[in-house]
Amino acid sequence: MKNITVLFEDERLLVLNKPAGLSVQGGSGVDSSLDSLLSQTYKTRPFLVHRLDRDTSGVIVTAKTRESAAACSALFSGRQGGLKKSYLALCAGELNKKGIINETLVIRGREMEARTSYVRLDYADGNGVPSGFSLAQLEPGTGRMHQIRRHLAQSGHPILGDDKYGDFALNKKLKKSLGLKRLLLHASSIYLPPSLVKGGLLISTPLPDHFLDLIEKTGLTCVPFNPVL
Repeated sequence: MKNITVLFEDERLLVLNKPAGLSVQGGSGVDSSLDSLLSQTYKTRPFLVHRLDRDTSGVIVTAKTRESAAACSALFSGRQGGLKKSYLALCAGELNKKGIINETLVIRGREMEARTSYVRLDYADGNGVPSGFSLAQLEPGTGRMHQIRRHLAQSGHPILGDDKYGDFALNKKLKKSLGLKRLLLHASSIYLPPSLVKGGLLISTPLPDHFLDLIEKTGLTCVPFNPVL
């Protein structure tokens, strides 16, 4: 847990800053995971209540009791009760200044409604890429698998470094020219409502170095953002 920062802890919750490259759960080909590290560190392992992709960095919430885990899971699955999550992404092309993506996603063979709100924070047209780059803040209104990644790809603005839904040719080019190494998606903040934390609590975490490096190299500006849209 030496590379994982504790952002908040009380008797019910443990909120962490997960580094990019660390899987949340173990599985085939996974040497280490957040779940296993928690098990090694805490006598009673905190419960995972939501997921972040391996290469997505940022805020992740775990629960220290079964009761709080159930309460968290209900909020994360339905995006109701005042819970809000905000992400930052560096993607291809010039996004509109703001908008809502309402695109149905097929999850395990079922069509499911999905909604993502976004604001473009900055745009840069340079480094020999005709489409340019956008830095965006996004808030998922639903909690579908890979929702932000899929919605941006479907809208023609794939996240840089996305090896599943992204622009593979562009990723390859940027790996060589700018040193792009991984997915540029960061869970930047979360608002925990009063039902989870007395009075409610907004938790934010800064962008990691690899993300800041690509912002600079693409000519973007790391402008201030509102933690919740």
